[in-house]
Amino acid sequence: MLKFNPRFIPARGAPRPKAKERALAEWRGVNVTAGESAQRNTGKAVADVMPKVLKALRMDCRQAEAEIVRVWNHLIDPGLTAHAQPTGINKGTLFVRVDSDVWRDEIVRYRRKEILERLQHSFGTEMIARISFRVG
Repeated sequence: MLKFNPRFIPARGAPRPKAKERALAEWRGVNVTAGESAQRNTGKAVADVMPKVLKALRMDCRQAEAEIVRVWNHLIDPGLTAHAQPTGINKGTLFVRVDSDVWRDEIVRYRRKEILERLQHSFGTEMIARISFRVG
């Protein structure tokens, strides 16, 4: 018959506290070793957290929108930029707010193709495929 040696059987439950932990628990009047171990080493490196935070804030989209506004003010005629400003981009469509219907008609009829070509030259056809002008 096979006999098991009791010193090789692993103990069940929480490990026994060490002498230092027992002394601290007796001095404090409370055993807080579980709480201390739970608070230990909970920090994460900034390099691990930042990409997730930036993705949640959609910083890449916001940076692209800011770049579009800068290029818009640089490439397009100042008389036109006084009345039309880009407001956002979504799925390849650049949304532009225009002051009035008259300016919107002027841009759509005579300058849309020129504006689209200039912006596509700067950002590529994948980023800006269309332009939508709205009065507002």
